[in-house]
Amino acid sequence: MEKDRIDVFLEHLRGIPDLDYEVEGIVDRINSLQKRFRRDLEQTLAEHGLTWPEWKVLGSLWHAHNEVPHCSSPGELADELELSSGAMTNRLDRLERAGLIRRRPDPADRRSIKVELTDEGARAWRDSTNAQAIKESRVAGALSAAEQRQLNTLLRKLMLEFERAGAEQRSAA
Repeated sequence: MEKDRIDVFLEHLRGIPDLDYEVEGIVDRINSLQKRFRRDLEQTLAEHGLTWPEWKVLGSLWHAHNEVPHCSSPGELADELELSSGAMTNRLDRLERAGLIRRRPDPADRRSIKVELTDEGARAWRDSTNAQAIKESRVAGALSAAEQRQLNTLLRKLMLEFERAGAEQRSAA
């Protein structure tokens, strides 16, 4: 079997008594793939004139299905993206200057505002997301359709275990 850089790294770890090399290989490969996917995404976004933080805001608005589609309050966006109100304001200011979002009065509460995607913002998010999906499909193409389903099943098991452990830690606190 052909060796990847993680195999070479693990060979240098031989002799650590309690290290499970299979587990270490899984974790290191997932971390390495995540870094590579993220770098690739940031390159795609730069090609579309976006940063990762801006893309996350546009994506949150794309998925928002309140009474007005693609619209949310700054507070809801900040909560969803786990940002301070100041950081959210800075991101919204940049996106508004670029014409990707607009702020408008909240019809239900004149003291509040709503943030909505402009047509240009929706197009920027959709086009950049689509371009990245094409790149990701090329990488995933190394696996057959059956292998992709199997890998998704296995990764889902790991995600569910993290989610259970996280819920247990929160309930214990």
